[in-house]
Amino acid sequence: MILTIEQLHTLCTIAEAAGQQVMAVYAQDFASWQKDDASPLTEADLRADHAIRAGLEAQFPGVFVWSEESASTGARTAETFFLVDPLDGTKEFVQRSGEFTVNIALIHQGQPVAGVVLAPATGELFYAARGLGAWQRQAAGAVALKVAQMRTEMPLRVLGSRSHGGEALAAWLAQLPLPHDFVAAGSSLKFCRIAQGQADIYPRFGPTSQWDTAAAQCVLEQAGGHVTDFAGQVLQYGLQRPVLNPEFLAVGDPQWLAQLLPSAK
Repeated sequence: MILTIEQLHTLCTIAEAAGQQVMAVYAQDFASWQKDDASPLTEADLRADHAIRAGLEAQFPGVFVWSEESASTGARTAETFFLVDPLDGTKEFVQRSGEFTVNIALIHQGQPVAGVVLAPATGELFYAARGLGAWQRQAAGAVALKVAQMRTEMPLRVLGSRSHGGEALAAWLAQLPLPHDFVAAGSSLKFCRIAQGQADIYPRFGPTSQWDTAAAQCVLEQAGGHVTDFAGQVLQYGLQRPVLNPEFLAVGDPQWLAQLLPSAK
């Protein structure tokens, strides 16, 4: 299943409806509580999830929806399905940093073939699909995204998680063969910053789930980037696969992989 530009815009509209629900909660005093895995949950997660499910079921009837907060009924065997994080970066939401996103991806045969990433607090909207490229909505219209080309005369621009990685990330950065600048950031926006050409790599140590990465991975890949685990294998998505991803490396110019992954040399 490959989306048309009209269908991709429909996904953007659905994400925006969810973003409105998120910001309605953000504007108030709100409570958060812990799920069984100790991750935070707020009313915004649930309201956004409801908006996305309603939109997808109305506009794409019959396509399985797997969200962090819910899932379609029926057998979990579809090769084509929507993978949703209604509020990625709930910790950032609770801390009111603004770095949280709504993520909607379409998965086909194990790979993200369409993705929408909305940052409701800033209004940034990124969207992509195979055959259609990667785009960012701006006031003057849609702007095509393209990763920065590899260059070794300047420091490597590294993005990382504020909440995860710790000692493993510090150790990995210490052994980098190139000078680098490191910036901490939240949610799936890290992929999008690389897609914009504003950063070069994002090494991820610590847990992520399929729904955390799929939409933004599509944006990055359609902008010319690449995402692999640390053995050089592409990430795989599926209803019957483990929820948790392996640790991974997202890069802009794929030439960085030969520099940073021994298995890619």
